[in-house]
Amino acid sequence: MDIFQTIIIAIVEGLTEFLPVSSTGHMIIAQSLLGVESTPFVKAFTVIIQFGAILSVICLYWRRFFYPDSVGMGKSYWRAMFDFYARLVVGVVPAVVLGLIFNDFIESNLGNVNLVAVMLIVGGVFMLFCDRIFNHGSEKTPFTYKRAFVIGLVQCISMIPGVSRSMATIVGGMSQRLTRKAAAEFSFFLAVPTMFGATCLETYKLMSHGGGSLLTEGDNLFTLLLGSAVAFIVAILAIKFFINYVTKYGFSAFGWYRIVIGLIIIVCAICGVDLKMVD
Repeated sequence: MDIFQTIIIAIVEGLTEFLPVSSTGHMIIAQSLLGVESTPFVKAFTVIIQFGAILSVICLYWRRFFYPDSVGMGKSYWRAMFDFYARLVVGVVPAVVLGLIFNDFIESNLGNVNLVAVMLIVGGVFMLFCDRIFNHGSEKTPFTYKRAFVIGLVQCISMIPGVSRSMATIVGGMSQRLTRKAAAEFSFFLAVPTMFGATCLETYKLMSHGGGSLLTEGDNLFTLLLGSAVAFIVAILAIKFFINYVTKYGFSAFGWYRIVIGLIIIVCAICGVDLKMVD
């Protein structure tokens, strides 16, 4: 990849990772339109730059990670810390287990643009109505381990390309009577261990198959650092925008956006435009 392609793909990652619009779908489309060859390094790049997005969450919510809200509310510091991280562990367990079970299915369908288009539209239609269906959240709702586990289960739906991990976890949170803001923030928090695990797994796969040299070959290391830095900056802006917007206006705009993008992909397919990743 050249610098232009690196920056564009990293911008797409940073913009879409935490929005309910399917980052995987957008990454596939961006790579196709840019004509980026699907090499082992490029596949690793699209996962590893998620580390930049992870850091954006920690940067924006560092107080929540190191000084949870429940401190001073009848809980000691260490008890509050334990509860915060234990909920993240409980929430990520379903993705780990089901991810290992359905790994072959996930990898075989990751570049299925037709499936991405369909799921973008289906998810978009659902988002047009999810505010009405689940708009009964309360700030007083206790965030129990059971609720964290249910959200983690719903997150697993996003293993289908085009669904969006962010959408699945936010809807899962709202179904558990969390407010839109609380559901979105837990989605961000849950992304940290989920995406960190995916990044480590992809790096391990690359190293174990003798591809470790790819990380330092030529300009590859610079490409990874540049992509991660761009994803970090863009993700910070995207998160701030998303929290403010969704708290005030809900998810319908994202629903319409998903439907439009899905229809564009289908129209391109009908017109003979090949959006599949270049081999």
